[in-house]
Amino acid sequence: MIKETLYTSGSYLRNEFSIIGYRFGKNGEDAEPAACIVGSMRGNEYQQLYICSLLVRRLKELEASGAIIGENQILVIPCVNNFSMNVRKKYWVSDNSDINRQFPGNFDGEPTSRLAANLFQKIKGFRYGIHFPSFYRHGDFIPHVRMSSTGKESASLANLFGLPYVITSKQRNFDKSTLNYNWQIEGTDAFSIYSGATGNVDEKLAKQAVSAVLRFLTRMGILKYNCHNGYIASIIEEEDMVQVKATSAGFFRRFAKIDEEVHRGQLLGEILDPYEGTLLSEVRSSVDGIVFFCANQPTILENATAFQVIKKLHE
Repeated sequence: MIKETLYTSGSYLRNEFSIIGYRFGKNGEDAEPAACIVGSMRGNEYQQLYICSLLVRRLKELEASGAIIGENQILVIPCVNNFSMNVRKKYWVSDNSDINRQFPGNFDGEPTSRLAANLFQKIKGFRYGIHFPSFYRHGDFIPHVRMSSTGKESASLANLFGLPYVITSKQRNFDKSTLNYNWQIEGTDAFSIYSGATGNVDEKLAKQAVSAVLRFLTRMGILKYNCHNGYIASIIEEEDMVQVKATSAGFFRRFAKIDEEVHRGQLLGEILDPYEGTLLSEVRSSVDGIVFFCANQPTILENATAFQVIKKLHE
């Protein structure tokens, strides 16, 4: 294992900022850049950092036992934004910008754009790119691999992680500034893995994510590693999932859980008046299917998504 500094920048208020990477396997000009794994880009992504720390420890052990095949090189970058993480701020401390909306970056731009440009220069060219981002909705969800439709995505490769679902989604404007999109444009097969947690560390889900990465690297001929086969993933288009929305604002009491099979008309939750405690409305499923996402905040706004349900095939 080689620990190296991939990027540094000065700060007149704080210590020097740096991004640390860990290289495993072959080094030098003969090395084949096989896989790059990136962890937290936001200051609240503790689960993502923890997953990468487990990967660093496990890959160090596997490298010592000769498990990395041939000329392959694996790069792990546990954290891209430790400044914000240290002060418990979600986005970049000085200007509140989101690093994962800055790629491919500008060497002469604002701080996060310069950071993205320098980082991307170091990590483009890898055969496979794996990023652990945080989910865009606040709540619980089934662990999955997510891919935006760029025309270069590979759902069949995403299936090899062995997670329960591969979610594809239509390309949105802001996707063009994410790491995943720019990796794909540069010829890297890129995957975003959502482990099921963000602001807290979930040991069970973290170990599942580590196993998924090691399983994928093994199936791609990068590692020699005996692992469980995992799931045969279902490939789902996000646009086909049904959003069950709240019809009132108030305290949210939920009854259904993620990965639970539900039927049309089933009571999934209810909304209570925050002042009087009376029932304002019920949240019922409009389809038969599997609960993919559940909001988990104590209150909810009117028309906010309370649940996402994966419809059964006959729907």
